[in-house]
Amino acid sequence: MDDEAITIKLTRDQALVLSDWLYRAMFRSDDLEGIVSDRAVWSPIYAISGTLDKTLSEVFMPDYGPRLEAAKQRLRVGLYGEGDEPTSPAEGG
Repeated sequence: MDDEAITIKLTRDQALVLSDWLYRAMFRSDDLEGIVSDRAVWSPIYAISGTLDKTLSEVFMPDYGPRLEAAKQRLRVGLYGEGDEPTSPAEGG
């Protein structure tokens, strides 16, 4: 296999929510080892996380929390509609 780059396109909301989840899984808990047992998978995870961190200025803004919650809400509405959100944390994260 060669090292040809692959481009993944995310909306800004998707990138912000994914960046937050990756940060929590990688640095604020031991979740990553429980979720990803094959360390080879960590290489692309670190690459994605690093790219998101460099791209998203929101992660350094003082109102990061409200911005993140607003992005999550917009994504939930996009997936489930206005009143059709999942009720359990496992479903909606």
